[in-house]
Amino acid sequence: MTNHNTLGASLQKNRLSRRQALWLLGASSVTSAGLQGCAQSPVTGERIVVGMSEQQERAVDAEVAPHQFSQDLGALQDRAVNDYVSAVGQRLQGQSHRPQMPYSYRVLNANYVNAYTFPGGAMGVTRGIMSELQSEAELAALLGHEIGHVNARHAAQREGQSMLAQVAVLGLNIAAADSPWGGLVGMGSQVGASALLAGYSREHEREADALGQQYLVKAGYPASGMTQLHALLVSEEKEQPGLLETMFSSHPMSSERLENARRAAETTFAASGRAPAQRERFMDHTASLRRIKPTIADCQTGELAMAAKTYPAAQAAFASAVRRTPGDYAANFRMAQCLQAQNQAQEARRYAEAAQAIYPQEAQAHKLSGVLALSQRDPGAAFAHLDRFDRQLPGDPGVTFLKGVALEGSGQRPQAASLYRRFLQMGASGQAAQYANSRLQAWGALR
Repeated sequence: MTNHNTLGASLQKNRLSRRQALWLLGASSVTSAGLQGCAQSPVTGERIVVGMSEQQERAVDAEVAPHQFSQDLGALQDRAVNDYVSAVGQRLQGQSHRPQMPYSYRVLNANYVNAYTFPGGAMGVTRGIMSELQSEAELAALLGHEIGHVNARHAAQREGQSMLAQVAVLGLNIAAADSPWGGLVGMGSQVGASALLAGYSREHEREADALGQQYLVKAGYPASGMTQLHALLVSEEKEQPGLLETMFSSHPMSSERLENARRAAETTFAASGRAPAQRERFMDHTASLRRIKPTIADCQTGELAMAAKTYPAAQAAFASAVRRTPGDYAANFRMAQCLQAQNQAQEARRYAEAAQAIYPQEAQAHKLSGVLALSQRDPGAAFAHLDRFDRQLPGDPGVTFLKGVALEGSGQRPQAASLYRRFLQMGASGQAAQYANSRLQAWGALR
């Protein structure tokens, strides 16, 4: 299921995030809209129009996937769960048409309900959907569907059809009103490091369903796993439509898809009905995730409230999540964002710093702390946090800009000018680019 970026603009876009999965390209070095050509479909053998080679598909994953996975708050800090999902994925990929692709699998800390893949097979499954699945067969159907997108080269076809979206606007578009750098924080945080692809077409979804069902049966699962997955999603959408908004925008759902899966399970793959769905094994391997399901549910409630800008309700939900699981990275991070949205920067910094301590390897809390420090007129601390983000996850133009703002605020004009130039060289546009250019002009530092 697929496609997709941090709160304000991000939360609403993301599951709040229209994230859905495939963002292709934060850098023109990876793909070019002009590089269209024909290739043979690995699945059908027919000629298809594509906009990137297999090498470029791999490059997109390597260059862009880390940024999107970080936008989804990084991989779950539970190696056993990630290893289990990877094992199921590896079992499926061996049955696919492109087993040579560099597939990888991780469960993400995101609370919204979705799964997505990059064109080379870098795959993310949110903890929001993992906590709803009921068997390994359903997990295999979910991963098989994403592997189907990779094998049919749907991302490459969309790009070949000039379907590449504009560079996404990421980040926190909120700053303290009384901050001297408030407007600049808003500018920088709106510059994204990745670009989103539009949602898959119904035709592509049908093909990915069919391929996924084929792969899961060949891997030893019942074909009904795909039927049960679709039935679960349709049922969940009726009960809590907001939680599946992202998934259904990137993976159009219909009763036709459910019926197609059911028909195939009862006819073409009828013999697979004797295969075990491995419910008990799934429950054993995901017990730690199910234990925090109330925390995930609180975070989902808070994120929906954030999207609606009902901040007190969001704060109450995130507070409940933190009480349930004090060491939950996502709960602390979202609470910090919620407080920031209410101009409570000092309290927000406390939660952002708690998130950093919980998951120091994940970059978003460092970025948020930097933004909050800027809003509190603390450019030195802001630069330190932003620089740590930059070292962990290089290539985000917005962070380059904000580091320049922090250096300017510290009186380090030559260093700020260097970052503003680098920011402009990244192809930046809009208000942030106008500001950077104006400062360089004022300082006589244009080259």
